[in-house]
Amino acid sequence: MRILLLVTAFNGLSQRAWCALREAGHDVGVQLATGADDMIQGVRDTDPELILCPFLKHRVPAEVWSKWRTVIIHPGPVGDRGPSSLDWAIVEGARTWGVTALQAVEEMDAGPIWATRTFTMPATPPRKSSLYNGPVADAAMECVLEVVAKAADPAFEPEPQAPDAKPRPLMKQDDRAFDWSDSTEHILRRIRAADGSPGVRTEIAGVPVFAYDAVPGLGRPGRPGTLLSRRQGAVLVGTGDGALWLGHLRKDDKTAFKLPSTTLLGARLRGVPNSPLPVGAEPESPRAYRQVRYRRTGRIGWLAFDFYNGAMATGHCRRLLAGLRHAAAQDTEVLVLRGATDAFSNGIHLNAIEAATDPAISAWTNIRAINDICREIITCTKQVVVAAYAGSAGAGGVMLGLGADIVAAREGVVFNPYYEMGLYGSELHTFTLPRRVGAKEAQRLVDDKLPISAGQAVELGLADEVGPRHPGAYTQWLTELAERESDPRTARRRRQEKTRRLAAERTPLEVYETRELAEMSRDMFGDRSGFAAARHAFVTKAEPTGTPVRLQLASRRNVSRLAPKERQPVVRPAVPLSA
Repeated sequence: MRILLLVTAFNGLSQRAWCALREAGHDVGVQLATGADDMIQGVRDTDPELILCPFLKHRVPAEVWSKWRTVIIHPGPVGDRGPSSLDWAIVEGARTWGVTALQAVEEMDAGPIWATRTFTMPATPPRKSSLYNGPVADAAMECVLEVVAKAADPAFEPEPQAPDAKPRPLMKQDDRAFDWSDSTEHILRRIRAADGSPGVRTEIAGVPVFAYDAVPGLGRPGRPGTLLSRRQGAVLVGTGDGALWLGHLRKDDKTAFKLPSTTLLGARLRGVPNSPLPVGAEPESPRAYRQVRYRRTGRIGWLAFDFYNGAMATGHCRRLLAGLRHAAAQDTEVLVLRGATDAFSNGIHLNAIEAATDPAISAWTNIRAINDICREIITCTKQVVVAAYAGSAGAGGVMLGLGADIVAAREGVVFNPYYEMGLYGSELHTFTLPRRVGAKEAQRLVDDKLPISAGQAVELGLADEVGPRHPGAYTQWLTELAERESDPRTARRRRQEKTRRLAAERTPLEVYETRELAEMSRDMFGDRSGFAAARHAFVTKAEPTGTPVRLQLASRRNVSRLAPKERQPVVRPAVPLSA
């Protein structure tokens, strides 16, 4: 089936749908909603059999939905309507929520129903971005696959919605407002309901800001709204009954973008103590606001890291490197390097680079710091290293863990193993990527700039194993994998094989890094490929100017010229290649 994804952005859910539908044999393309005329023309040119909208903030033009079957994936249960569904669900503490696939009609979210799923909401207020990328995305994928199956059935008719369902309004800043004398839980709900976008307007240290990345803090209550301490880029703010960590802030300015809280506040933090881990706090407690955590269970060392949106600034890299070296110095058999469920890593921190006094120097320092992590993983021969991709990864974040002995992905994560933003890329990918997928396939992945699913990653050799989608089940599966690998004989054999492979390399690892950095220096200091403009557009969330050709669905006119055999959906063979 010819399927067009009509989307505001080619985000994580859209990429999951794109991968899954292509793997099922469908001919799938993308049309970015850059304007009504562009949407109409894009649909006319491609003439799809089905239009799916897994992430669409724009209204579908009547000229599109009246002529082509168009199904919206709405992040709310049957009867829910409006643009702030998840925001209201989190603020009001909904116990269950859902996703509904409904046909586009004139009135927003009022069309007949094609599919629906429900799920239990987390007991702790979730970040909107975490809710969207987790339970919502999983339910949405089930709806997407059901819709495609029903679209192939000529007898199927969607069910009409109840006529009395009324849309809920867009949640505004007045609806999100709080006072710092309110309870921690009350404030947490409001900030997390706005996480990702738009944030909640407040004031910190006299600066009007939008707040994000909130985590309950430990400590005695201070005067509400005052800065109590700072740690790893976050600030601890007093509430009515405790304290709340704020990891990221954005100035109340249309041209501003999110930054680590301490970066944005700068000199206003003078006199605010840089607090160590609170006495008596468990390292695994999220209230400790610890971005890198290490624990040991028998012969297995677990090094977990969680950086907001997967962006790794120089400070993040140095903290992770210190944790990695500490873990590698222990007498364990296996070291599991596990990223967050929201994102494993997306590489260097473009927002922090853009905000720097000298962005080129900041970018250079950042890439050198992340390369140090990659080198440590590649050369670790004291333990079997497992890179656990519990969340999706992009660019240098994909390459980060490829030097591990085992790459273990969670079902549903998406890899984007290529570089954009006018950067050649580093992270020692010219060493690790060809050794996993072969030189020819490595070049294709970098050149094609297309996402791949966890299953495809295993077929290509980019990953080794795929575990269950549910985070709890994935943790159990990963534990069992680590326990198998921690058998002393098994671990010794893997370590010896790695030692022999590294010793047999004719070209030193430093040479690969030097070549990559030579290219990166031309991008960062010479701006040969537009890194400065691309970075600025990314951090300021500039509207896309069009749909990349590589994502477009072939024009119906072009398809009609092909022979019948050539018109079949093209699925690239995914065969593991030797290095």
